[in-house]
Amino acid sequence: MVADTPDPRFDLEKIPWLKTLDPPGWDVLLADTRLHQYSSSEVVFLEGDTATRLFVVRQGWVKAVKLSADGREQILDFVGAGRPVNFAPIFAEQPNPATLIALEDCQLWSISQQTLLNLLDRYPAMSRLIIKSLAGRLMYAVTLVEDLSLRSVTARLAKLLLIQIQHTDQPVIIRRRWATQAEIAARLGTVPDVINRALRSLADDGLIEVSRRQIAILDEVGLKALMELE
Repeated sequence: MVADTPDPRFDLEKIPWLKTLDPPGWDVLLADTRLHQYSSSEVVFLEGDTATRLFVVRQGWVKAVKLSADGREQILDFVGAGRPVNFAPIFAEQPNPATLIALEDCQLWSISQQTLLNLLDRYPAMSRLIIKSLAGRLMYAVTLVEDLSLRSVTARLAKLLLIQIQHTDQPVIIRRRWATQAEIAARLGTVPDVINRALRSLADDGLIEVSRRQIAILDEVGLKALMELE
């Protein structure tokens, strides 16, 4: 827990399925909301842990990963502020399917599973939006399998870069301190050397410009074509 806890509603009301709550529902939710702080590289929960609380990122970034027996990571997602990270196991009433690790110092809200399930019974509109969100996560998982199976590393990298500029004003990706080639490789199911070659290839083709602090997208059309062809 941290001192001087801010108002959780400011962050939680950004989640579409929580916007369906009326004032009594919000009172129940906020009474059971807690704030947690994690340091860089700290584990929030482990794969297989019982999912008893929903976590929502308030500040910073975390990653959801699957770990092999030899310690190799397959990153499933990077999650930033305003997004829940484990709502699928919470509502499926199943253990957490992945390990969650802080990429930097961060704060996360948590809400108990039982509180959410009780609210689910009381608010049908909330249920419908949760079903929609879970369906979206299923489609994301299908796409991830497709990418790993059918697309080259270069095509997967092109797609990742395009996704990262979807909600930005400028076609520039700021490289966070933790966004190393090793992290990108783990996200795309490969190794750092291959990512380095793929970045050089995209730069040599005039599609991107890479510097220490950012990646500038020079040719979105070219990246889309590469993503679709390979």
